[in-house]
Amino acid sequence: MSMDSATSSNSGADHQSFRQITRDRLLFEMLRSTRKNSKSMWKVLIMDKVTVKIMSFSCKMADIMEEGISLVEDLYKRRQPLPSMDAIYFMQPTKENTRIFMSDMSGKNPLYKKAYVFFSSPIQRELVAQIKKDSKVLTRIGALSEMNLEYFAIDSHGFITDHDKALEELFSENAEGSLKYNSCLNMMATRIATVFASMREFPRVHYRVAKTIDTSTLTTLQDLVPTKLAAGVWNCLARFKSTIPEFPQTETCELLIVDRSIDQIAPIIHEWTYDAMCHDLLCMDGNKYVQEVPSKTGSDTERKEVLLEDHDPIWIELRHVHIADANERLHEKMNNFISKNKAAQLHQARNGGDLSTRELQKMVEALPQYSDQIDKLALHVEIAGKLNSIIKEQHLKDVGQLEQDLVFGDAGTKELINFFRTHLDISRENKLRLLMIYAAINPDKARSDKGAKLMQLSRLSADDMVAVSNMRCLCGHDSKKSSAGGFTLKFDLHKKKHGIRKERIGEESKWMLSRFYPILEELIQKLSKGELPKDVYHCMNDPSPSFWGIPSNSSPQTSPAHQPAQSMRSRRIGGTWARPRNPDDGYSSDSVLKHTSSDIRKLGQRLFIFVIGGATRSEVRVAHKLSSKLKREIILGSSSLDDPPQFIT
Repeated sequence: MSMDSATSSNSGADHQSFRQITRDRLLFEMLRSTRKNSKSMWKVLIMDKVTVKIMSFSCKMADIMEEGISLVEDLYKRRQPLPSMDAIYFMQPTKENTRIFMSDMSGKNPLYKKAYVFFSSPIQRELVAQIKKDSKVLTRIGALSEMNLEYFAIDSHGFITDHDKALEELFSENAEGSLKYNSCLNMMATRIATVFASMREFPRVHYRVAKTIDTSTLTTLQDLVPTKLAAGVWNCLARFKSTIPEFPQTETCELLIVDRSIDQIAPIIHEWTYDAMCHDLLCMDGNKYVQEVPSKTGSDTERKEVLLEDHDPIWIELRHVHIADANERLHEKMNNFISKNKAAQLHQARNGGDLSTRELQKMVEALPQYSDQIDKLALHVEIAGKLNSIIKEQHLKDVGQLEQDLVFGDAGTKELINFFRTHLDISRENKLRLLMIYAAINPDKARSDKGAKLMQLSRLSADDMVAVSNMRCLCGHDSKKSSAGGFTLKFDLHKKKHGIRKERIGEESKWMLSRFYPILEELIQKLSKGELPKDVYHCMNDPSPSFWGIPSNSSPQTSPAHQPAQSMRSRRIGGTWARPRNPDDGYSSDSVLKHTSSDIRKLGQRLFIFVIGGATRSEVRVAHKLSSKLKREIILGSSSLDDPPQFIT
């Protein structure tokens, strides 16, 4: 696909998803484009540490090989000369990378016949001049191009800039004057801007404005982070307008830049959906889960790595549903499979009652034609079983209930003290999470005698208490903000309930512990309607006159922005679990995959939201949920995707 076919969201009709555009640009615009002028059928692909990660998030090895790549090499390692082959370099435009490339392709015996060079972000003119200065290198270059693709597509609705230490580098007490502060912001701005270069979108840039420019340098510096990042993104976009062919000259979408202070609770609280629980409670490495399967030799088990990703239809179906709902759906899938399969019925009769994960795995050998289906079912039955055991062992229903009561103002210091006195076997991490939630809601109380009593009762170490006191770096200076800025009802002394969330009308769910929602959900809906409070959110550019126009086929009453909210978790009402489902009703795995592409054809312009300091899985889920509800593709970006253990660290 050429760059200009990645049209802006104005086109509406034939609308490609964010991840699809990213993948197509890498495979077609970069790799396939080199075929035109190359006589070499197979090529070498050379990448650095960053670009190899970009590629792995969007493409599989089979995709790359299909485009004529026979070998993938590391730019920084010693490589075997292949003078009869052409090479494709996909790399960051750094001095060191340019030096290595020049060394590869200069002199009498270059490593490769011809080089096609693609930079992940804009390159400095001096480096281009340096490359052009060497006439031998210049004759061996088949292409020299800025791809402007330096982000990591973690999901069909999400990307990260890979700044895991953004909280530390931008919000810590010694951030001022640090080289890391400016370097982190500059690189983040460049990477965000390349998202818009890829999507051929020119956004209207909103950002949370600094409210507290006073004598406290610390407060000002932290509070200025969204402003500085917005300015950095704006500068990059201004350059793209004049350098990228067919880059839009007027606004085509929205970008909202906020930092982690808008919601300090979301990264810490227990989220009860399947995806979030897997990453919170199981020791996973990214999306990698280690499954125990029967060994081929005998009774022992073997460890097998599996990826919980888009190619697994059961994962796609379950990832955003409540754990109790996931359990019910898995149970139904199992019953459906058994009812349609005589061999499975015999197996069940022999074992008397439900089939265990181990028995399901043994059935794979007995029923090879169903192996893939049973494998995936066995995997998720095992995962759900582990999650349920951990919930029981760690008393997570009690912990979760108190967390949500604190957040909604139904519990306070007294209830937390009582909980610590009566639940002596609560884990260190869960006590720490409760105290961090308490500190985010009551920063003043956390520093008072009551706070000291809680610390004493929790019996946490001095190191653990640092995490609690560090919450003030994110929320201490915002204690007086009104609810208008997304700090909903925070520290409102006129309310009897000191909660920082209010109950949502029409969002009741049949599932326990599902009333918590991230603040981002409210902000996205306000952004969609053009109702962000002007005193809290400023904009770098004014919109074109028709920018807020409602699509012609929607009246204000029925437009997606004005429809009543519908919770993903409350879509199934009452105890209707056992009803037979039509395979195309949107619930079955087949149906989920079938509708993925058609659902992408959104009506409205895209909304981009960027969270500095790490996004959560609950916020990624909100991007999926609101994309369907608002009929607009919502893309959530962040410096990193953090599960509670990483955030606490």
